[in-house]
Amino acid sequence: MKTTNNNNIAGKIIIGFGSLIALWAIAAIGGALSQSGWSVSELARQYMIATGMIKPLHTLVDFYTHIKGIEYLICVAFFIAFPVFYRFISKEQKALPVLK
Repeated sequence: MKTTNNNNIAGKIIIGFGSLIALWAIAAIGGALSQSGWSVSELARQYMIATGMIKPLHTLVDFYTHIKGIEYLICVAFFIAFPVFYRFISKEQKALPVLK
């Protein structure tokens, strides 16, 4: 009987704490959207600039370096994906049983 009462109290504390965190998160997102003019895309752009995901490209060399890095990532992805795809395609298919 005592453990059930302790579980109920612990559950209420966890739900209350989770509700406070959810309320804070909703207020934070609402405030951020208000500052960005209620534009989700502008809020995402500001977030990416603040975290360094987007960097301003001032010169042609900056742009070329950025594009070259993306090109290398695409090449690495292809060099990994192509052998896996080739093995999948060249694998022999098992004969399916014929139902009579």
